[in-house]
Amino acid sequence: MDKSGSSHIKVEDLTMAYGDFVIQQGLSFDVNEGDVFVIMGDSGCGKSTLLKHLIGLKAPRKGRIFYRGVSFWDLSHAERKSCMQRFGVMYQRGALWSSMTLAENVAEPIEQYLDLHPVFVRELVGFKLALVGLGGYEDFYPSEISGGMRKRAGIARAMALDPEILFFDEPSAGLDPISSKRMDELILELRKSLGATIVLVTHELPSIFAVATNSVFLDAESRTMIASGPPQELLQKKDLHPKVRTFLTRGEG
Repeated sequence: MDKSGSSHIKVEDLTMAYGDFVIQQGLSFDVNEGDVFVIMGDSGCGKSTLLKHLIGLKAPRKGRIFYRGVSFWDLSHAERKSCMQRFGVMYQRGALWSSMTLAENVAEPIEQYLDLHPVFVRELVGFKLALVGLGGYEDFYPSEISGGMRKRAGIARAMALDPEILFFDEPSAGLDPISSKRMDELILELRKSLGATIVLVTHELPSIFAVATNSVFLDAESRTMIASGPPQELLQKKDLHPKVRTFLTRGEG
């Protein structure tokens, strides 16, 4: 198992492709431990595709991804699966099972990977739901709660196994401004209370400036990254790519 550096996540010369079509190429960046790392860029640039590569759903065409210095895609299937148990993932719409209660949704990964008495599972599930402000909603079904609550329930399930890294795909998409602000506050609280590294895909500018400690900007036209670093610091760069400045200032830049 090759090792590289001391970053929590290190992406090295990554190329992503579907068949002959290259989505992005030459991606190299580091996610430090404790970062809230934002993957940003215009629609269709490959943000969610990059997330799929990071969580083990799609193998790179070229390049490597390291977790704590271990080359993820050079591991055996069993070793990758073990590594993935340290990830927690919240998909764009929460991806909850509609036929299961919130408690059953959160319990599913716990029951799959841990050998715990049902009483302890119930207590752990209640704790995870309480962490995201859903204490008392254990027996509700996804259809009985709001979209913002479903996303928070998705985060509770992502946290079920106490992961080192949380991956969120568009956590604020479709939420009203107040619910979006609460989601930002929840992300920051989870980072503080759990000490987890958080990687999220978003195009929501208020969220980017509220939570990001670091970022990468993917460009659909050139099919590569054209900026990386804390968003606030990027705006101070005189040589910042015009596309990134336009994005970060809503064209007022």
